[in-house]
Amino acid sequence: MESVRADGQAVPVSEVTGVVQSCPVERPSVRPMLQAAERPRLAWGDATTTFVAGGAAAVIAADGRERFAAVREAADGLFDGLQTPDTLHDHARPRLFGGFAFHENHADPGGEDIWSGYPGAQFVLPAIQLTMTTDGAWLTAAATGVDAADRAAETLDKWQDRLTSVPDLAPTGPPGITHRKPTPSKDGWRDQVRSAIDQVDRGTLQKVVLAQSLTLSLERDVDVPDALSRLSRTYPGCFRFLFEPAVGSTFFGATPERLVTLDGRTVRTEALAGSTGRGETTDEDEWLATQLRESEKDVHEHEIVADAIREQLAPLAEDITTGSRTIRQLDTVQHLQTPIQAELASDTHILSLVEALHPTPAVGGLPPDEALRTIRETEAFDRGWYAAPIGWLDADGDGTFAVAIRSALAGDHSATLFAGAGIVADSDPDEEWDELQLKYGPMLDELA
Repeated sequence: MESVRADGQAVPVSEVTGVVQSCPVERPSVRPMLQAAERPRLAWGDATTTFVAGGAAAVIAADGRERFAAVREAADGLFDGLQTPDTLHDHARPRLFGGFAFHENHADPGGEDIWSGYPGAQFVLPAIQLTMTTDGAWLTAAATGVDAADRAAETLDKWQDRLTSVPDLAPTGPPGITHRKPTPSKDGWRDQVRSAIDQVDRGTLQKVVLAQSLTLSLERDVDVPDALSRLSRTYPGCFRFLFEPAVGSTFFGATPERLVTLDGRTVRTEALAGSTGRGETTDEDEWLATQLRESEKDVHEHEIVADAIREQLAPLAEDITTGSRTIRQLDTVQHLQTPIQAELASDTHILSLVEALHPTPAVGGLPPDEALRTIRETEAFDRGWYAAPIGWLDADGDGTFAVAIRSALAGDHSATLFAGAGIVADSDPDEEWDELQLKYGPMLDELA
């Protein structure tokens, strides 16, 4: 069941009213705004647009099997209650930012669990939102409840002043790692992979993605705005994200994997599966890419993902187009990638597509139910929001969601990283272990 909090109180969504105000600003630096923002702090960036947001005009939370529908219903009600100016620039429109847990039966565990504060779903309408594109930059303020118009105007004025006065502090650099603990260990990983291969051989599984967590003890706390800035420079073509519900727990990363983008009735997504490393030289790099293109195991794994995405979209689409399979090169790893685009038969909400596509076989497996059961029974840690949908949506039901891989959950002098590998019939446990280490690379580089 969903809950909506506005003005710090639980409110029926039908009773939430609010005001949105916006203005253009000179393009500021992202990092100082993120440092000065109130919690919850939020950030999102892709190749064309960057959002930085702080505070909460309203929060939607949900748990359980119906969490996608519950958030969708609450979001529609919340947007219906917002007064927005007719002159609002399209880029400056208010958005809900947030994400979902990987498993449907995940609930906010509370206590000392690392995922405390991350329920089955949570979305925030920020009190202040900075949007930056190649066309310009805008501040958008939102407030709900009594005197919403006055409070939105006050927030907008305050942040206009702050953007010119907040100092851009010197970068702190990576915090440094003092200890690493993988879960499972290498021996435990081999046992898990062999068990999964046995299930594939018996025909109960076609593929399953098993994940590992890597807990790091750090010399000091992570300067997350600094780390996110470095990720943005190193991985400008990835989706960079940050979700910090409260002080002391920040989920952030730079994921190459789009789950889905909806713009009107046009859907964009992609299959991203099959991996290898980067070479030390151009020749070695190309040799590795060629090996990946010709690998029967990796191509088979990739086609499983592409076929499943097309099948998941088919009931909603009147036309599906598949692009050419290419190599996606990142700083430390190369992937097979196939773009997929669809035109929907009727108007559809982005969260309906998110529900239909999550989890893709690239992070779950096939058949889906058996793969999820295997993951639950096999993995020795809770995935929480790792490998789950994270992104934004707007009042039109459009939005973009990525798959929260290449990610870390930062806490007090610690961080937990996550990586997964797709297990099929001819997987080798040691080769899959090496693939995990490659996938940790982006986040380790920002922490080591």
